[in-house]
Amino acid sequence: MKPQQIDYLIQLLLFLPILTIHETAHAWVAHKCGDDTAKDLGRISMNPIVHMDLIGTVIIPLFGMFAGGWFIGWGKPVPVDPNNFRRYRFDDNLVAMAGPISNILLALAALVVMRIAYLFGGDLAAHTFWELAVLSIYLAFFNMIPIPPLDGSHLLKNAIQLDEETYARFRTFGFIALVLLLQVPGVGRTLGALTDATMRVLVMAVYLVPGGR
Repeated sequence: MKPQQIDYLIQLLLFLPILTIHETAHAWVAHKCGDDTAKDLGRISMNPIVHMDLIGTVIIPLFGMFAGGWFIGWGKPVPVDPNNFRRYRFDDNLVAMAGPISNILLALAALVVMRIAYLFGGDLAAHTFWELAVLSIYLAFFNMIPIPPLDGSHLLKNAIQLDEETYARFRTFGFIALVLLLQVPGVGRTLGALTDATMRVLVMAVYLVPGGR
């Protein structure tokens, strides 16, 4: 196996905790907003198996490994019934944002652990947590793309007051649209630039605290 493919497999392993926290955040916030659909199905869970999607968690990431090393992936969509929300569109936005926000918080926590690892000379552990943070931030921005079923599509749906039936029809073609979008020059670079900029801000926040290496 090529070194690039080994690095990719490491990313795939790091993807599992990111995925688990991301989907659990969706389910937990939905529960707090009045919808227990995901909770009743056991989706408020730190068990990655309950959140894994055959296509988004296994097939697409593995295909990416053998098709040039680009990485995208997603988990099993958290079932949500917006009719149970107390504030229909507002709460739907909260649930959608819960995933990307959890990615950012995870990245921040990973950078804190990375800093501690450096203090004790654990360079390999520090590098692993750096990679975890980068991937988590990258996937946060990836999920904000406004194409169903990604989280950003819910924000767009609510911003333009799209009804659920029309959104469901668009969702049918979402995967195809996403694949086509990712072929557009500059999309990957934009995601990378946003990731780099956010990482710089988070690193500054972590290392502004006294005691860093």
